[in-house]
Amino acid sequence: MRSDLMKHGVDRIPHRALFRALGFTQEELDRPLIGVVCAQNEIIPGHMHLDTIAEAVKAGIRMAGGTPVEFPAIGVCDGIAMNHEGMFYSLPSREHIADSVEIMANAHPFDGLVFIPNCDKIVPGMIMAALRVNIPSIFCSGGPMLPGRANGKTVALTDAFEAPGAVHTGRMSMDEADDIVEHSCPGCGSCAGMFTANSMNCMTELLGLGLPGNGTIPAVDSQRILLAKHAGMKVMDLVRDNVRPRDIVTDKAIYNGLCADMALGCSTNTMLHLPAIAHEAGLKFDLNGVNAISDKVPHIVKLNPAGHHFLVDLNNAGGLSAVMKRLDDMGLIDTTARTVDGTWADRIAGACIADEDVIRDREHAYSQTGGLAVLYGNLAPDGAVVKKGAVLPEMMVHVGPAKCFDSEEACSKGLVEGKVVSGDVVIVRYEGPKGGPGMREMLGPTATLAGMGLDSTCALVTDGRFSGVSRGASIGHVSPEAAAGGLLAYVQDGDQISIDIPNHKIELLVDEDEIAHRKASIIPQPPKKVTGYLKRYRAMVSSANYGAILDREDD
Repeated sequence: MRSDLMKHGVDRIPHRALFRALGFTQEELDRPLIGVVCAQNEIIPGHMHLDTIAEAVKAGIRMAGGTPVEFPAIGVCDGIAMNHEGMFYSLPSREHIADSVEIMANAHPFDGLVFIPNCDKIVPGMIMAALRVNIPSIFCSGGPMLPGRANGKTVALTDAFEAPGAVHTGRMSMDEADDIVEHSCPGCGSCAGMFTANSMNCMTELLGLGLPGNGTIPAVDSQRILLAKHAGMKVMDLVRDNVRPRDIVTDKAIYNGLCADMALGCSTNTMLHLPAIAHEAGLKFDLNGVNAISDKVPHIVKLNPAGHHFLVDLNNAGGLSAVMKRLDDMGLIDTTARTVDGTWADRIAGACIADEDVIRDREHAYSQTGGLAVLYGNLAPDGAVVKKGAVLPEMMVHVGPAKCFDSEEACSKGLVEGKVVSGDVVIVRYEGPKGGPGMREMLGPTATLAGMGLDSTCALVTDGRFSGVSRGASIGHVSPEAAAGGLLAYVQDGDQISIDIPNHKIELLVDEDEIAHRKASIIPQPPKKVTGYLKRYRAMVSSANYGAILDREDD
């Protein structure tokens, strides 16, 4: 056993003495030691109950003959960190989480790992760590939140973020907003729609690293506790058979994940995390190839914020196994791809589509192409990402004048002051991985646009990124970013911007001579002064099209 490095033999007498200090019996040390990486904390609603999940996981490990050893991981709540300096730390926290798990798992050589995340950057950070350490591992998330009910309708976090814009424009009263405050997030779990947290929990299951139900069983359902116990038992099978994360996350798994991503219309952040995950697995990820998959996969599940269904509805409809069954019926996935409990063929064999409206067939799909698209053009030669499944039909093709802001704060202020009018293309720059630094989510501006009723006539283009809560013609990840000399730095108010989502194009309609003149005469904004972790992050981080990873040697 790998853990023998720290517990067996004459030379490990002092090590065993330290284990005795922890209360471990010799019988416990004779069993495989399984690290339980738990991100429980009291600041993230999706994580406040993870101690209960961890206890169930540990019970499963013990039932299957292992000894669990729990240790923590940090987490940033993107919702609470939104619209202030806290958001600078959200994406960088992904790298810290991956690094800290690597440190713990290699300093204390466990035989296997169970990861318990639930939200935003915690999930991909842990996946990256699992692939980097590459010892038998399984994931068990905390599960999605249930939707709430306010002002006589079903609501979720989307409604809370769009409320300020509605209040500012008189489209909502403060009493109605207060009702949303009280009831839109009714309890524990990752926020109820297909936002980044649930997108990545679903992706963990789709990649094969979690058991069926990992992405969709509600946090408050007893089935989540049963899932946790089964995950604890299953990791012991993986240890016995020496099945490792890189045996599961192969090119087949990435391909299947992308196909399901398009069918589900997941958060644009998947296009930031999947390249980073592939990198840790030693695999190539070609952003150029995403559109080829999107063009052939129909958008068959539309969850909040794009649609009126929620994660609980997808779970009741059969979950992700049912989605994969539908995709297999269309000949779109590779069912030989491995999972922690067999193959996708095994899972699909037992899947049932229980609601044809939630999981649609091709004939009744919301779109014959996928929910995400990568746009290219002179404004984004290395790509930009849009959640096209959340774009209104009238905004799929748009030409309008640029309205430029050099930070999220300036944009938010300009929106409230009425500087943006119908038809504008809002530019928010110097918010990329280096420029932010940290590539903040522009949920505040997009939610304000939606709350003001401008999402049907305005687009927003940024080198930052978007929360899964964002909807509308929100185009992010523009690469290269403004701080790296990308063309976004040279756009001026009034420039015409052409957006053609069906044809994957985004162009600045300014002639080449004028662009050359601007590049020769305009100096991009100098980087803001940062210290500590953000200073180190800026110095090392790569472009968004590579997943904003830290160790790309040839970037």
